[in-house]
Amino acid sequence: MSERYHFADMAETGRDSVLAAFANQVAYCRANDAPVTARVVAAIASLLDRPASDFARRIADWPGAPLADALPLRAAGGFHALHLSEAAHELAPIYADAEDINDAAIIAGVVARHEAALLPWLDGPPQTNEAGRSSNFIAAMLWLADRGLPPRFDCLEIGSSAGINLMIDRYRYDLGGVHVGPQPAAMTFAPEWRGRHPPMHAVGFAGLSGCDVAPVDLTDPAQALRLKAYIWPEHHVRFARMEAAIAAAHAEKPRLIRATAADFVEAELARPQAAGTTRALMHSIVWQYVPADQQARVTAAMEAAGRRATADRPLAWIALEANRTVHHHELLVRYWPGGDEPVKLAHAHAHGAWIEWLG
Repeated sequence: MSERYHFADMAETGRDSVLAAFANQVAYCRANDAPVTARVVAAIASLLDRPASDFARRIADWPGAPLADALPLRAAGGFHALHLSEAAHELAPIYADAEDINDAAIIAGVVARHEAALLPWLDGPPQTNEAGRSSNFIAAMLWLADRGLPPRFDCLEIGSSAGINLMIDRYRYDLGGVHVGPQPAAMTFAPEWRGRHPPMHAVGFAGLSGCDVAPVDLTDPAQALRLKAYIWPEHHVRFARMEAAIAAAHAEKPRLIRATAADFVEAELARPQAAGTTRALMHSIVWQYVPADQQARVTAAMEAAGRRATADRPLAWIALEANRTVHHHELLVRYWPGGDEPVKLAHAHAHGAWIEWLG
């Protein structure tokens, strides 16, 4: 397989697009310090030239758009779950990043023995909830407060998964020397900060609610295992964060409902907004998975609400998403009244390791 990342149409379908999606995922993993995940994805791809199992045939003949559907990560999540639950001990050498082993043969053997367990992982999108991304949300809120918006935020999140970022008010942040959040905290984040520090302001929360088409209950061990399976095994700090998020959810569950992005945003924007609060839509690494018609509805709803916004009841849109043209993640903000055009505040690591501040 090629290890070079190629630009691909998110909507492209067909077997060639499946192979391209797997090749791109391998390249992306290698570029983001995830060699084990790259090995697993590459080994799954090796099954697709002559698919000999229902699992491989279903992937090879994928009816949708494999890149938009994150098909490689769906498949890889199933193998990681088998490894984490110790149901497939033969995977251990791959996850130990051992040399001189036949990854393709191991993966093919696991498919033969565990196909019934693997097939359901292809049914739904991956859940890549990551608390470290909340550092970007806080930095954006500091910037908005510096623009004169009320620093008390009523936050709405789409694609919330397990609602880990809906517990943003329970975390503490060190953002280039600017400290925000409670002490003690459920988690503390100090991403490598590049550039000038963000503005210094006190930030509070009037509300935190979110939605997902397939919400995850962190207090259910089976659902928590599923979320852990989507964490790349190389990223040990993310497993520690997940355990802390599980403990926080046991103390108090985040406010999370099952809904599409558009239905949720339209309904939430119709609610009365308290004076002296900034209503903020936020999302991270999810927009690419939102169908085009849903994206259009969310955008229309936000722009319509923006036209009604006032200085005492402003609206903001905070997004940490992948720019697939330049292959990195960007923190973009819009706000109303006064800031209708998107402003790029930062380049950022997808899992919160660093933030390059441009604001």
